[in-house]
Amino acid sequence: MKKYTDSGKKDTRSGFGAGLTELGKTNPDVVALCADLTGSLKMDDFKANHPERFFQVGIAEANMMGIAAGMTIGGKIPFTGTFANFSTGRVYDQIRQSIAYSDKNVKICASHAGVTLGEDGATHQILEDIGLMKMLPGMTVINTCDYNQTKAATLAIAEHHGPVYLRFGRPKVANFTSEDQNFEIGKAVTLQQGNDVTIVATGHLVWEALQAAETLNDSGISAEVINIHTIKPLDDKAIIGSVKKTGCVVTAEEHNFLGGLGESVARVLAEQHPTPQEFVATQDTFGESGTPEQLMDKYGLNAEAIIKAVHKVIGRK
Repeated sequence: MKKYTDSGKKDTRSGFGAGLTELGKTNPDVVALCADLTGSLKMDDFKANHPERFFQVGIAEANMMGIAAGMTIGGKIPFTGTFANFSTGRVYDQIRQSIAYSDKNVKICASHAGVTLGEDGATHQILEDIGLMKMLPGMTVINTCDYNQTKAATLAIAEHHGPVYLRFGRPKVANFTSEDQNFEIGKAVTLQQGNDVTIVATGHLVWEALQAAETLNDSGISAEVINIHTIKPLDDKAIIGSVKKTGCVVTAEEHNFLGGLGESVARVLAEQHPTPQEFVATQDTFGESGTPEQLMDKYGLNAEAIIKAVHKVIGRK
């Protein structure tokens, strides 16, 4: 089986910052807006080098979405930046009415998603954002797995016309995808070939899925691992092609099992190829304060949980 190496742990929010910095140099239509979290969103370099294209709106997220929508009318490509909770739940009406409904070319960039936000606790750890955003007509939803992929996605969404929700995180995690990768919106990436089970993972759970696959391989179970960085539009073809071979699937995400990647995969399977499925996700609960590692363990969002789900779903084949 193919081995993946962590080139050095980095936070995915810094991948966004690096991508935005590059866009600042190469695309004069890109503008950035932030809701009083410039440092946390790693937007400092863009601000320093392009002050005329950076807009600090303060703790006024709803206003930020409205301003961003308006900027698109003049041909600008606005990238908004704040925590995932404030990028979605706090401003859902503004996104629905001012951005999604009128198909505005706004890039909603959301950091500190999921329980790996850590000690800030349940009020900041949104686990419903993927569900909220994927239900909006015309909204593209992307959830990247590491620094390199987040940077590549940031560059790619600037070339895509239409509203995008780009979700990434706070903690330093394994950086294992290619530095020069071609990020294709809506195209899944098969990281590991396998015959016994399909593991479909997104975000921070992709690395955990690879670790699980390695352990499973040692025990004689061949797992196919697919990185779903784009949850909407979903790569139905890649999922169906894999499960036709393996006969069962485990979905893994740092999100509520209601409304997330797992439900999107279940819909595809129900429509095209009914298949046993297990969900690795939070179980309709809020988060709590703790270190990212403690919370991933408590809520069953790691390689160990994926391995348990694999054994369970294979038993249902």
